[in-house]
Amino acid sequence: MPRDGSATRQRILDTAERLVIDNGFAATSVDRVIAESGTSKGAFFHHFDSKTALARALVDRYAAADIGHLDRAVAQVTAETDDPAARVIAFLRVFEDGADELMAAQSSCLYVSVLTERQLASSGTWDQISRAVLAWRAELSRLLGDALAARPDAVAVDTNALADHVFVTFEGAFILARSMNDAGHMRAQLRVLRQLLEALLEPRPTAR
Repeated sequence: MPRDGSATRQRILDTAERLVIDNGFAATSVDRVIAESGTSKGAFFHHFDSKTALARALVDRYAAADIGHLDRAVAQVTAETDDPAARVIAFLRVFEDGADELMAAQSSCLYVSVLTERQLASSGTWDQISRAVLAWRAELSRLLGDALAARPDAVAVDTNALADHVFVTFEGAFILARSMNDAGHMRAQLRVLRQLLEALLEPRPTAR
């Protein structure tokens, strides 16, 4: 069993993430995090010197995991096929196929919870979220650019904006699923997005 306090820190972060997603950051008190994580006030402040420090740690961990999901999906589809368009579609299928498991693990996105909290604007958390957004943009724009370049007849598209649209669809699907109390919206939105990109990347028939 680790003796360095890492398990306690992890438990505090896991509890805080759940509470912030469910209730918002402002409504999540340090006392409630302490109580529900089964730790002491001393243990909490050993790892986090303030509630703002907790927020930064939460978002940093979440963003790192988000970028990790991105990198693993890109590596997977790169190994699966050499066809650039097929890679884009396979990338979306990774998340579409895993949508039910994703929604079972969390009902919403920490980014959404944090970005609605004005008091976090100057805490550094927005920079952490921007880092994740830019990582998704860079990888997806590259995948999309390669796919469109391989289709000379494809419609001209701003690949950065399209990459952002993919990211926005993920975040919007969380909001829709939470609003409608139906986790199935995540899979449905990713399926529609995949179908739209399939139509975009499909070679147009040659005129006779």
